[in-house]
Amino acid sequence: MERQSFVNVWEALEDTPAEAANMSMRSALLIAIEQKVRSWKVTQTEAAARLGLTQPRLSDLLRGRIANFSLDALVELAAKVGLSVRLDIADAA
Repeated sequence: MERQSFVNVWEALEDTPAEAANMSMRSALLIAIEQKVRSWKVTQTEAAARLGLTQPRLSDLLRGRIANFSLDALVELAAKVGLSVRLDIADAA
């Protein structure tokens, strides 16, 4: 059996490099948003109100349910929590 190595877990899990890149960006955003929200030290109900979300939707975010959030939705949430999002574009390896 040949051993494979990957730059990140998404390259191993996703079918295409584009899907892996999308999931990598989504996971980085989700983690940053989750950390920012937790730093507020407020209830989920209060945090959800600040973000314009329902409490169950915020719970999904805080539990890392990445499949429930598009890249676009996460970019919008990042702005709402006061994060600046930048895109780094480079030639494929």
